[in-house]
Amino acid sequence: QVQLQESGPGLVKPSQTLSLTCTVSGGSITTNYYYWSWIRQPPGKGLEWIGGIDYSGITDTSPSLKSRTSISRDTSKNQFTLQLSSVTPEDTAVYYCARDQTSWGQGTQVTVSS
Repeated sequence: QVQLQESGPGLVKPSQTLSLTCTVSGGSITTNYYYWSWIRQPPGKGLEWIGGIDYSGITDTSPSLKSRTSISRDTSKNQFTLQLSSVTPEDTAVYYCARDQTSWGQGTQVTVSS
């Protein structure tokens, strides 16, 4: 059974870059035809898809976040990463990684504050 675990700093200062890593176990991120996503949920709001990377390494991001988002992977570590630049307090949220949006990590709280 696949397991996903998010990791990264819980506090980021405004204007800095948020960096998160999703470590996958129980399955390879290169296995056909899975899609690996980053999703967030701001306090009191619904889920927002940030972007993702498919089994071949092709990435896609939400148009609203595209200019600030970078998604990559390290196949040797079976990890994929999210970088969100120029963060503001509006980027405060619980961040999740997921496979096909059916298997999810437990989520990690990220707060943007000085």
